[in-house]
Amino acid sequence: MKLFKKILIANRGEIALRIIRACKELGIKTVAVYSEADKESLHVKLADEAVCIGPANPQQSYLNIPAILSAAEITDSEAIHPGYGFLSENPHFAEACITSGITFIGPTPENIRIGGDKAKARAILKRKGIPVVPGSDGPINSEELAEKVVKKIGFPVIIKASAGGGGKGMRIVKDESEFQQAFHMAQREAFAAFGNGELYIEKYISNTRHIEVQILADSKGQVIHLGERECSIQRRHQKLLEEAPSPAMTEKQRKKIGELAVRAAKAIKYRNAGTFEFIIDEEGNIYFIEINTRIQVEHPVTELVTGIDIVKEQIKIAAGYELGLKQADVKLKGWAIECRINAEDPEKFIPSPGRIAFLSLPGGPGVRVDTAIYPGYTVPPYYDSMIAKLIVYGKDRQEAIKRMARAIDEFIIEGVKTTIPFHKKLLSNPKFIEGQYTTALLDEMNNLSSPANAIPEKDVIQTI
Repeated sequence: MKLFKKILIANRGEIALRIIRACKELGIKTVAVYSEADKESLHVKLADEAVCIGPANPQQSYLNIPAILSAAEITDSEAIHPGYGFLSENPHFAEACITSGITFIGPTPENIRIGGDKAKARAILKRKGIPVVPGSDGPINSEELAEKVVKKIGFPVIIKASAGGGGKGMRIVKDESEFQQAFHMAQREAFAAFGNGELYIEKYISNTRHIEVQILADSKGQVIHLGERECSIQRRHQKLLEEAPSPAMTEKQRKKIGELAVRAAKAIKYRNAGTFEFIIDEEGNIYFIEINTRIQVEHPVTELVTGIDIVKEQIKIAAGYELGLKQADVKLKGWAIECRINAEDPEKFIPSPGRIAFLSLPGGPGVRVDTAIYPGYTVPPYYDSMIAKLIVYGKDRQEAIKRMARAIDEFIIEGVKTTIPFHKKLLSNPKFIEGQYTTALLDEMNNLSSPANAIPEKDVIQTI
């Protein structure tokens, strides 16, 4: 069995570079696609070939399926890696690749459909004995049905977009007086963002830990997990910092949540890399919440504590290789932390596009920077504002925190505002240092995060 000779990367920025690097180490040629706004981007410069697929508007470029497939055809690409965001969780794109005789490096279209329909995923896994948060058993498209569910589970509740993600179409409702307005606002927002106004409702559990489990699954039905990631540092349901393993998990919980993720993956016959997300309440109860059918932004922290290159594994699985690892081979060693560096005002979290006038990247032992920016590069206003990921590794959590604090001090970007000052403040927060934090931490930090029901300043196409 052979690997692919050439892979097209249907993405941009740091994830496109990450995939290019994995391909180079596997001896695979790469094709970059780019919009007119990304002509000078680093992924364009480092790929073996590059094809312009349209204007800056993502609908005309990175979301343009015919243009991407045409680029694959004219470059004789055998496979497409979608990265994250854009078309990575679009089942129609995965099917179009297959129909065109091109391998889609990711899960099956049916896996993506189940993952994209959160109400359906929840119902399937509930039937398979996976614990879920009390709530609706399927999608809800009428206020009458919604009220019946709420009457059964009681307030507070959280309304979520069945086809959604990134906090869009999501509302926390504390009592009956707020419900009607919140339901219709969530419905409108879900339809505007995803073209699907279906919602589902769950009991709202406050002060939770958001824990996700990375899995790998081959076409023979073999599934392993690579441990968990702590993702509770969020603003408007968007992650800002992740770490692996979780400081909140006992070994017993770690074993249980890993087994639940593997069971869930087997239940839907999952293939390739994926992430099963859970919340843990104050009593230690574990509940499944959703599936991410793609590579995650935060995958590097798992790579550092396991020594496993997840992107290479994705490519090998897509090429038909069986997993070369058993669960017993996966050992978590040390601690890793990732800070997402966004081109945003650190106080208001408003995007700050512009030209990078000066850049000095941190380095030294245990420091990794995944980024596509460089001095003179212009951060465009059309895409997600994340411009870098700073990841550190230490022998334990204490060393990792100190290393991150040192590295973030070395990270100098001039010309655009960034969230670096926010991360400096977070790293000195006593609750974070002690590992005793929940998803409520940012609300407690000088009100830096806005109310959960606020509408984002900007709709972002590349939701990550």
